[in-house]
Amino acid sequence: MFILDRLLMKPFLTIADTLHTMAVNEVYDVGAIQDELKETRLLYELGELDRETYEVRSEQLRDDLELAEEMQQKLLSGNVQVAQT
Repeated sequence: MFILDRLLMKPFLTIADTLHTMAVNEVYDVGAIQDELKETRLLYELGELDRETYEVRSEQLRDDLELAEEMQQKLLSGNVQVAQT
């Protein structure tokens, strides 16, 4: 019975794991966050953003970048997985 369960569940778990990895990559896209950080800096230098807005936005983006890098590390090491029964 357990062998049959594993055979039936394995394709579903593989698809779920792939979808989860794709979602994490999309949400924690390090390159996109770095681009947004550069864009924020450029807008500040061009005078489109005031100093306070720039500092708040930059701090938020740095925090997001740190979290994204941490999540990417977990993905590469295999620590982020879909729960299996």
